[in-house]
Amino acid sequence: MKLNRLIDHTNLKPEATKEDIKNLVDEAMANDFYSVCVNTSFVKFIKDYNKDIKIAAVVGFPLGAMSTKAKAFEAKTAIEDGASEIDMVIEIGRLKEKDYDYVLNDIKACKEACGENVLKVIIETCLLTDEEKIKACELAVKAGADFVKTSTGFSTGGAKASDISLMRKTVGENIGVKASGGIHNKKEAMEMVEAGANRIGASKSIEICK
Repeated sequence: MKLNRLIDHTNLKPEATKEDIKNLVDEAMANDFYSVCVNTSFVKFIKDYNKDIKIAAVVGFPLGAMSTKAKAFEAKTAIEDGASEIDMVIEIGRLKEKDYDYVLNDIKACKEACGENVLKVIIETCLLTDEEKIKACELAVKAGADFVKTSTGFSTGGAKASDISLMRKTVGENIGVKASGGIHNKKEAMEMVEAGANRIGASKSIEICK
């Protein structure tokens, strides 16, 4: 698989304009990236602009602290607007206090809202112990998620190859692992792939593929 086909070309900046998002889509098409990853408010705009691009939309972003109903509604709306993948953030505090039923049901609700579409579960590795990372991955698998993902890129750290390796070991070979946050060049991206990632989230996608 070519590296460019693993990339979700990403712009989640709060100051992103429609013109910025158009540029994101144009870059993704020109470089044959797998998809664009955006905030949900841009999904319908992108579908109207370019019907051929795959869209991943973030839900409960970036804190994961929204109610389950709110996350599920956002996911359902994004799918209806044209997204084919949802990247949702878990409720990190609930995981840390071992309220595993809450976290499981939070993920399940988003997966149900996605239907047959792909759900990626962002666990925010920089805030978790290894034990918590393992538990988060196990809950994501149990809830029927399609991917686990390292980071929002908006917290205290991003993807690490060691975390990718741990996540891959935990979920096995049938669930995707997405490395996201702080990946700036081809060397860093390949380290993630070699550790077990089969999707890369990046805003520096063009530099990565040079």
